[in-house]
This record gives sequence, structure tokens and C-alpha cells, in this order.
Amino acid sequence: MVRPIAMAKDNIKTPRWGWALTGSGHFFKETLALMRGLDHLDVFLSSAAEEVLSMYKQNLTFPKDTRIFKDRTASAAPVGNFYYGVYHTLVLGPATSNTVAKCVAGISDNLPTNVFAQAGKCRVPTIVFACDTAPEMDTEAPKGMVKVYPRRIDLENTEKLRSFEMTTVVETMPELETAIKARLQWLRSSSS
Repeated sequence: MVRPIAMAKDNIKTPRWGWALTGSGHFFKETLALMRGLDHLDVFLSSAAEEVLSMYKQNLTFPKDTRIFKDRTASAAPVGNFYYGVYHTLVLGPATSNTVAKCVAGISDNLPTNVFAQAGKCRVPTIVFACDTAPEMDTEAPKGMVKVYPRRIDLENTEKLRSFEMTTVVETMPELETAIKARLQWLRSSSS
């Protein structure tokens, strides 16, 4: 008899957070600071995220048990961990409009879009911190704050993503922090 994926976590000691970073600089530094507060974290870096790390002069300093997976394989080999219940939650963000569009269209051609697809297929709750959420926004570029005007298609894709199963879309850092705290509460209550 095949056991449901959700039950596979019984075979691992501590289920982990999965966090996929894309090529967005939108609240990038604040996101990294939030990530540093999580234990049992796996980070999935797109090639674009690696570029953003350099542009924003950030480093990947995380707790000792953090594992970092880089987008180096055509088949996104690290996604296999989703099949075995290694993750209790995936966070995707900050998520570029490109990443959101690919997720909405079902395109899985890089590490972040692959882990999003596999999380969905394995019924792992996902939090997406979308970047393009309002017709006019302030965002941080490498040299300071700038004004951006997301296109209608960007806003529509963010809205479509809200309808995905087991997916929570957040628009602000406070919303992201609240969603993380809610998952932490769920983890504490489910382990007792």
C-alpha cells in the first residue's frame, strides 16, 4: 500500500522549511534577516538570486543546520526531497513577476519554479511573497528606493496565484512575518 506523501514526514526527525529565492531585490535584505531566524532551513537559490545577492552586497549567513541548493542541474534534482516529506512549508519569495507568471502557467524551468510545482504536487503548504501587488509601488534597487508600476498582467498573475491549492500569497513584510508565525504555531501544535 502506498502511503500518502503527507505521512512520509514520520521517517525524518525534523521536517524542514524550504525557502526559494528568485531574482527580486524587493525587500531582499529584510527577507534574508527573517530567514536567519528559522531553524531547519533549506534554501533554494535561482541563478538570478545569486546575482541579486552580489548586487545587494548580501551573504548567505544562516544557522548552522541550513542547507543551500543552487540551480546547477537541468532537472532541479533537489526537488526530490519533497517526495519524502522533508518539508513542512515552502516559502517562495521575494517572487519576481516572472516567477509568479511561470508558477501560474505551470512552467517549472528553474529551481524555484520546480520546488513550487513539487510542493503543490506533494501537498506542502506554500507561502508566496509576491513582488508585484499594486499598480504603483516603492521598491529597493541596488542604489536605493525606486518607483515601479507593475503591469496589469503582473497584477492578474498574482491574483490567479491566490486561487492555487495550499498556497498563501502575501504582499508585505508584515504579512510574510504573520504567515511564518502562523506556520510556526501550527508546527508547535502538531508536534505536541
